[in-house]
Amino acid sequence: MQEVVLIEVTGRDRPGITMTLTQALARDQVRILDIGQSVIHNTLALGILVELPTDSGGCQVFRELLFAAHRLGLDARFTPIESDAYEDWVREQGQPRHILTLLGAVINAEHIAQVAAVVSRHGLNIDQITRLSGRISQRPEAAHHSQAAPGTRPACVELWLRGPVPDISALHASFLQLGSQLDVDIAIQEDDIFRRNRRLVCFDMDSTLIQTEVIDELATAAGVGQQVAAITERAMRGELDFGASFRERVALLKGLEESVLAGIAARLPITPGAERLIQSLKALGYRIAILSGGFTYFAEHLKQRLGIDIVHANPLDSKDGRLTGEVTAPIVDGARKAQLLREIATQEGIRLEQVIAVGDGANDLPMLAIAGLGIAFHAKPLVKEQARHSLAAVGLDGILYLLGMRDRDLEHLSVKQQLSAETL
Repeated sequence: MQEVVLIEVTGRDRPGITMTLTQALARDQVRILDIGQSVIHNTLALGILVELPTDSGGCQVFRELLFAAHRLGLDARFTPIESDAYEDWVREQGQPRHILTLLGAVINAEHIAQVAAVVSRHGLNIDQITRLSGRISQRPEAAHHSQAAPGTRPACVELWLRGPVPDISALHASFLQLGSQLDVDIAIQEDDIFRRNRRLVCFDMDSTLIQTEVIDELATAAGVGQQVAAITERAMRGELDFGASFRERVALLKGLEESVLAGIAARLPITPGAERLIQSLKALGYRIAILSGGFTYFAEHLKQRLGIDIVHANPLDSKDGRLTGEVTAPIVDGARKAQLLREIATQEGIRLEQVIAVGDGANDLPMLAIAGLGIAFHAKPLVKEQARHSLAAVGLDGILYLLGMRDRDLEHLSVKQQLSAETL
């Protein structure tokens, strides 16, 4: 085997470093086996794994590289790699890989340390760490207009993990518990081609896209708020059959004036981050659906307001301007949501692995289970425990980080959208 050497270069970053160093290697026809680079606060860390030609006379290669590094004000280090160590490294390329996303209002050393401890206990190795959230000025009054003010967006880092995961459920449980202790969100996904090619997002509506349960708002207007709220809470916790509880609640609305619906729709509180998330995904070509155990009237209102593509919910029957308290079958319950998700994916020519599902209640679990990325959002304890992913410390736009998107990319996308709208 020809000699393999790891070259490590560190120092202040500037344009032209990679060009200068690789030109020095090229003069001796050095083969590059691997290369990686990171820059933190304008400080460069560059690694190049090279194979030296048999007749190169390694000293000459290293001399030229040292001179080049010196001229650039960089430090260079050379480490010979043993044959067995190199072959072990080659074999590792087939190991499973996962992406861990850590989100919170802030991320400090304790968060990283605790996450790394869980990673280590499960026998995984951290290959790479990347910050996805934007830079935040320590002088808010001097921050650039395109930056978010401190505290308005979460901090997020992405960790690339390598190694087999014999029990993914146990790993999820460990991170769910840790996230609850630290008040952060920790999501771990298999790094595969589908993660980078999501195409459809299916949202629950009540307590997901909006920060209320519409049926509770209707019940308050009908004077039966306490009775309906108690049934709703038990249904969302999974203590009651959704279909039966839904019929019971709707029956209590009998006689409510239909004119009340418009006022409730007009003041629906949109969940923080929902508009940014949907606008970004729409600009990237995603299809957006609402699959709701709530009511079609309000889902259609959100469709117009947010630019939703597809809506499936339950109609509110009325007669002579008042609600009848009757329910039209089939009710959009948990099983129906999963069925609709499958149907939409088939119609759109999308694999289930390319679907994202987001919900908060027990009736969302069937669709969360079959989607490639199922997310329990500010969910009930039962749902958080059973879903593969959970977000509770951030807004809905935190989902963009789970897709590997960076703040700077999203800001550029937003600027392009504005320019495009101005030219129409």
